[in-house]
Amino acid sequence: MQESVVLAVVIGILQGVFEWLPISSEGNITLFLNLVANIEPSVAIQLSLFLHAGTALSALAYYRDEVASLVRTLPSWRPERAFDRERSELTFLVVATFMTGIVGIPSLVLLEQFVSELAGGVFVALIGALLIVTGLVQRGVEGRGGRRDTPDLVDAVLVGGLQGLAILPGISRSGTTASALLLRGHDGPSSFQLSFLLSIPASIGGGLLPLLDSGIPAIPPAMAAIALATSAIVGYLTIDALMRVVERVAFWGICVGLGSLAVLGGALVYVVV
Repeated sequence: MQESVVLAVVIGILQGVFEWLPISSEGNITLFLNLVANIEPSVAIQLSLFLHAGTALSALAYYRDEVASLVRTLPSWRPERAFDRERSELTFLVVATFMTGIVGIPSLVLLEQFVSELAGGVFVALIGALLIVTGLVQRGVEGRGGRRDTPDLVDAVLVGGLQGLAILPGISRSGTTASALLLRGHDGPSSFQLSFLLSIPASIGGGLLPLLDSGIPAIPPAMAAIALATSAIVGYLTIDALMRVVERVAFWGICVGLGSLAVLGGALVYVVV
């Protein structure tokens, strides 16, 4: 019982911190659950997805004024004015969320089938490789940023599709979506704000998928509730501070370093076993 509580609190804290950093919360928590808690890969992925519902609540609370403003634009929304300055952000979020579902749900199904065929070491190495890719993408857009102040349809389709692919553990959702917006000419602050606003419906949906599929994975419902509450509280308390850290730290190097260690560790596990 005590070990379950500790595990629930630890993974809640990790999710509350990692979600705001472009280092793949899902990939790192999946690695932790697999290597430290000895939870099989497919279940670890389900549990790490479930925890996103907690940080979705954090983002909703943190961006409550922005969300309220978006809701107030609903009555005046018209298709012919969908990407006007006053309505472009709302349209972006709706279209991008739709694209996330189109890409993300099939990707999750294929991922579960693929993971079930992998040996433990290969699974760890695969997540490491994806973390390295995430780091290299971030390195490629470092220092970029433009002056576009409203998203368009191309932004919505591109970013929503990439967010769907970020259901793969090791691909950072925030890092990938913010990088795409930077490449499209948006400045840093607006790219991260759009990315985090977009995380709210996506994370709620991602958290519900395991429940609809097989129920709460790996741990008892009470422990799952503790983990979810912890991730929500820690996420809300850390989002502002960690956003400032993102502006100062080269997280692409952290991704590449963690990924390289995971690849090496996975290879050693595969050889030994």
